[in-house]
Amino acid sequence: KMLPMNSGVANVDIQSQITDYNNLVLQRNSLLAKSSDKNPLVVQLNEQMDQMRHAILASVDNSINALNMQISSLQGSQASTTSKIASNPSQAKYLLSVERQQKVKESLYLFLLQKREENELSQAFTAYNTRVVNKPASFGPTAPNTRNILMMSFLLGLAIPFGVVYLMESNNTKVRGRKDVEHLAVPFLGELPQDGHEKKKEAGEANTIVVKGGKLDIINEAFRVLRTNVEFMCNSSEGNKVIAMTSFNPGSGKSFVSMNLGMAIALKGKKVLIVDGDMRHGSTSAYMGSPAKGLADYLGGAVSEVDTLIVKTPECQNMQVLPIGSIPPNPTELLESPRFGELIGELKSRFDYVIIDCPPIEVVADAQIIDKFADRTFFVIRAGLFDRSMLPELDRLYEEKKYRNMSFILNGSRNDQGRYGYSHTYRYGYGYGYGYGYNYGSGEKKEE
Repeated sequence: KMLPMNSGVANVDIQSQITDYNNLVLQRNSLLAKSSDKNPLVVQLNEQMDQMRHAILASVDNSINALNMQISSLQGSQASTTSKIASNPSQAKYLLSVERQQKVKESLYLFLLQKREENELSQAFTAYNTRVVNKPASFGPTAPNTRNILMMSFLLGLAIPFGVVYLMESNNTKVRGRKDVEHLAVPFLGELPQDGHEKKKEAGEANTIVVKGGKLDIINEAFRVLRTNVEFMCNSSEGNKVIAMTSFNPGSGKSFVSMNLGMAIALKGKKVLIVDGDMRHGSTSAYMGSPAKGLADYLGGAVSEVDTLIVKTPECQNMQVLPIGSIPPNPTELLESPRFGELIGELKSRFDYVIIDCPPIEVVADAQIIDKFADRTFFVIRAGLFDRSMLPELDRLYEEKKYRNMSFILNGSRNDQGRYGYSHTYRYGYGYGYGYGYNYGSGEKKEE
């Protein structure tokens, strides 16, 4: 029979012998299954197994003897320790503890007694040797010096605000006004001011057309000046009718500029169509209440007649809007379809001006696709939003002719008083709370 491997014996040699013995048993049983016990190999294995059993028994006996010797040694040590503990009287322990406490308290008492004697001696022999060295030069306080403090406060009061303003101006890398863009090679169309003191941003004021017939405030005059420059530059009688309005950044105000510039041109008797080409956001369509059907439905083939989609503005019948309609899942493919080019050609023959509100160029490629059908491209730069480090990029696009007949409009600049010839009584506000929230697949929404 085989010996159990888990015998509880910690000796490695014995475990190895048991393993060898079990292997011999397995070999013997394997031979017996095929032959008789008279087989020479079986007889040889039986002899080896007998020898292994005797060796295992001898090893176990030796291990038992070693364990018994350890037990005897430990029992002797235990008895010796027990006798030592019993021979130490408890009274000696108590006296030793009392002696230690007495020495500690004695040294503490002597230290305190010495300090008391030193203190009494120092009090008894203190000499009063004080005398007046110099008479007081003034009966008033010498410190604090009120005059110096006031002077220092005045200087700090001047230095700190100037320092803060200097740091803010040094760290401000945004375009702030006309002076920051005067060096550009790109033609400058005009600027639209913003008066921060009159700016209002209330519910219901978003997506507002501020250009009105007969109004003489500063923002209306700014759009009239812009209209004059656009008419001079485009000269629609020569075929420059289609304008692509785009920007670098979301929130630059291109939809606001498109709608109000179109209104300024329409008030002069021109037929103007505003096309919402921003198929990912549709901010221009919001001016007309975001109709359910529009350009995307026409390009997708859901609507066959574009006239059913064009909406007239209630402020002026000469300006009409082609909204975006439903937001499509494939705006780039729709803009690249032949139907879009055919539509622009048809609208160009029916209107004096066609202004296409495009997405920002740094967000998607839609603006480049739309620009193929435009006669001129207007970039809207928003003061306080557009970084001055991007101005060379605008010049590069102009020099490389990436876009057709590029020009730019400065939007939201801090206007100097009297720029348009008005006195201080004509300080009207620009900042009608038109909001821009773009979401071009980035998962973010910005509002300006």
